[in-house]
Amino acid sequence: MTSTSDLIFRTGDLGAAKAYYHGELGFPIVAETERLVGFDTGALAVYFERGDANGAVFEFEVDDVAQAKAEMLARGCSLVEEDQDLPRCYLRDRFGLVFNLTQSFS
Repeated sequence: MTSTSDLIFRTGDLGAAKAYYHGELGFPIVAETERLVGFDTGALAVYFERGDANGAVFEFEVDDVAQAKAEMLARGCSLVEEDQDLPRCYLRDRFGLVFNLTQSFS
C-alpha cells in the first residue's frame, strides 16, 4: 500500500469549486469530467467529485483492491462506500481517517 498525492472531496457544485480553485486561486486543472474536477496545487492534487460533502478522503494505491479491502476490514476498518466499476472503495480506520483504496497500475 502506497499513498498518493491525491485528496478527494465531494461537493454539490463543481462549477463553484472550479471557479474558486482555478478561477480565483489559479490552480491548473488536471482532470475534468461531468462528475469530477481536479487541480494541481503543488504537493497535492485536489479533486472535487459531485456528491454530498463527506470530508477529506486520502488515497492509497494497492495491487489488489479486493484483497487490500479484506485485509483492512480484518484490521478494524469499516466500509464507507464501494464502487466496483472503478474499482475503488472508501474505508474508515479506527482513528476516523477515511481513505480510498484504488488499483495501482504500475
